[in-house]
Amino acid sequence: MYTQGLDQKGENAGRRLDDAGLLAAFQARIDAEEKIEAKDWMPDAYRRTLIRQISQHAHSEIIGMQPEGNWLTRAPSLRRKAILLAKVQDEAGHGLYLYSAAETLGTSRGQMVADLLSGKAKYSSIFNYPTLTWADIGAIGWLVDGAAIMNQIPLCRCSYGPYARAMVRICKEESFHQRQGFEIMLMLSRGSAEQKAMAQDALNRWWWPSLMMFGPGDADSKHSAQSMAWKIKRFSNDELRQKFVDVTVPQAEFLGIRVPDDDLKFNAQTGHYEFGEIDWQEFFDVLAGNGPCNRQRLEKRQRAHDDGAWVREAAHAYAEKHGQRAAA
Repeated sequence: MYTQGLDQKGENAGRRLDDAGLLAAFQARIDAEEKIEAKDWMPDAYRRTLIRQISQHAHSEIIGMQPEGNWLTRAPSLRRKAILLAKVQDEAGHGLYLYSAAETLGTSRGQMVADLLSGKAKYSSIFNYPTLTWADIGAIGWLVDGAAIMNQIPLCRCSYGPYARAMVRICKEESFHQRQGFEIMLMLSRGSAEQKAMAQDALNRWWWPSLMMFGPGDADSKHSAQSMAWKIKRFSNDELRQKFVDVTVPQAEFLGIRVPDDDLKFNAQTGHYEFGEIDWQEFFDVLAGNGPCNRQRLEKRQRAHDDGAWVREAAHAYAEKHGQRAAA
């Protein structure tokens, strides 16, 4: 889908980034809904913002394989195992699409992975929570992937072309993930009293972290306003969070389980659900590396990276060998 190592020296290379004419022309293209492509001139800040966002998105897909992969051998039936295996494979593919999209901006996959493993780069805080029961797999599909869809569908219209195109397929697959999670919750909620209690417990533990996935409130978000001006984002954090709540609460009611928020109520005048205060201290603690599974997630990722070193070395040797033959 993407070409690694694109030549970044276009006709505008060397021009100063603070050139008012260049910046105005760039913003005019954004406002006209034109797609910015890899070889087009762009402000350094736009490039840095995209690298940060796309790489963090890729890291989240890769780290996000772990809490679900933990249940591959314990899925309750062969059908469930096959579905979960397909989903985990999808997440790996999403990570590869996104790393490739970020590479078009001039960074390297090796650098992005190094930033993840060193702790410099972040990934979604939601993946630092444990999956304690099979119902958690349902809650992740229903809530976590549901929140991801709210975030990602607008990214199909992102101003940066390679990112927008990658998101089209990703969103289609995420829709499947959300449906399979809801089906798990539906089966549990219509099962025995113990199974329904399991579904309720999963909702209790995953509801608030899912709301945190959209990031801090608009007043405290460092990047949101500029990203919206550049049309990297189309909606603010709070707008997306509200949309998620409005869609998900009726689904919980259909399942017959209760959203763990005593302040939750529907406002007939606004047409939206009002919900309680989010514990942002928990969010920032997890983001800082102090969540239940932060260390475990990175240690496992580091082991996988180390175990795969021979594959990377073999691929590099193969490429060099054939390059030398072609040169000869």
